[in-house]
Formats: sequence, C-alpha cells, structure tokens
Amino acid sequence: MRTRLKTGLLATLFAVLAPLAHGHEFWLEAQPFTPAAGASAAISLHVGENFDGELTPLVDERTAALRHYSAGSVVDLMPRLPRRTALPRLDVPIANAGSHLIAFDSQPITFTLSVDKFQAYLHDEGLDYVIEQREAAGKAAAPGRERYRRHVKSLLKSGGVSDDTYAVRTGQRLEITALSDPYAARPGSTLRFRLTFENRPLANALVKGWHKHDSQLLLIKARTDAAGEVALSLPYAGEWMVSVVHMTPAKDAPNADWDSFWGNLTFALPAP
Repeated sequence: MRTRLKTGLLATLFAVLAPLAHGHEFWLEAQPFTPAAGASAAISLHVGENFDGELTPLVDERTAALRHYSAGSVVDLMPRLPRRTALPRLDVPIANAGSHLIAFDSQPITFTLSVDKFQAYLHDEGLDYVIEQREAAGKAAAPGRERYRRHVKSLLKSGGVSDDTYAVRTGQRLEITALSDPYAARPGSTLRFRLTFENRPLANALVKGWHKHDSQLLLIKARTDAAGEVALSLPYAGEWMVSVVHMTPAKDAPNADWDSFWGNLTFALPAP
C-alpha cells in the first residue's frame, strides 16, 4: 500500500510540475553560495518567472545527471538521491576551500502548447529562426509539440579561495561556462561566458542575465558572437542567474516536433 501511495504521489507531482516548469526559468540554487570549508551547502531546484520561483523537488526519475566538481575532481551525486522520493533539498559536503560547481541535467519531458503561446515563447527566447522554419514548412498554425531538457549549474566559493573550477566544462549538451571568475569580480564588472551546444560554440543565442535589486527585477540581454561568447556587465552584488534556450528539430520523437534545451548558471557576485 505504501509503495502504491508513493507512486501515486509522484505521478501527481510530475503531472503538476510538467506544465509549471515548461516555458519558465528553472535554476539550481545553493544555500549558502559561500559555505565554509568543512561545512555543507543545501542545493535545490526552483522554477518560476522573473527570477521569482517555487521550490521543485529533486527526483531520481527526473534526473539524468547530478555532479559536484571541485579541485580537479568530480563526485556523482546521483546515488545520494533516494529512490522514487521527492527531495526538497540535498546537502552537499564542501570538504575543501576553493571553487565548487554543481551541475544538474534533467530527463526529457514532452509537452504541447497552443500556437499562440508557443509563438510568444519562441519570440521571447529569441528563437525567431524556429518561427521562420515553421512558416516555411507550412506549420505556423500548428500547436507547439516540444521535448525539453534542463541543463543547469550553480557556482560556489568556499573559504574565501577561488580556483579554475569556475571554468570547468561539464559536458552538458547546452552549457554556459564562465570565462571569468564571478567571485573575483565586483559590482560593475563585465563578465564573459561561453555557450556551447553539443560541445560546439553556439552563435547568435539570446542570453539573459537576471538579478533582484531592492525587490525590482533587473534583466540584461545580449547575443553570443561567432565564438559563442557573450559579455554581461553586472552592476549589483548578490545572486545572479544567466540563462539561454536553444531549439532544434526533434529526432525519433513521435510526440514532439522540436527539442529544446534550457541552460542556466547561478552564482553570487561579491559586495565591494
């Protein structure tokens, strides 16, 4: 009876989270972003709009990968996720001082949006090339049948020490990699990031930088250059989120016409 009840609760949870998560920002958050060496950081997933979201639990069946990078090593956190249990937060031990990177990849979810909502979302995420391809194929009036994946990361600093872990490539299909250490920057600094899709530079992608300052949302937009690089000037200290969406025609997916990939990186910019 307990197994059937847990299975039913998870099925209900997935049914609720699928429409909630689609078309919204999805990010990984660490509390704190600057843990002491020998302490731990509680990592959690969030989904919402305008960098204001709700906690969405970690579930092993919806997680394709969860890893912790530090000091030239990588720890697989998947064994830490209990079987078929919704986990609000996961405490990650921070054994050494330095930079730490947590990377999460989701399993794919298939979803269908009405044509008006799909077109609006494509335009908002800078995916006008998909609009053009739909028009060229005579499918501009068709619903948006999509299979999406999340590739999110969070960068931490422990013990007041940074190292080159901030620039580690994790191999995510869509990945945002910091080219400069956010924890060595200050408000007003310009930080550079490289975007890659399937390990190749992603050019002309719309990148968004998100921050809450005095309860007001600050949103910065820029597009990547031919090398997949982008520069963002970040004026305020505190938590920042960098996001991007990329879309390709779906393959081997009878219930989807498009594959979308949502990349995200969070960190905390130090105060002066």
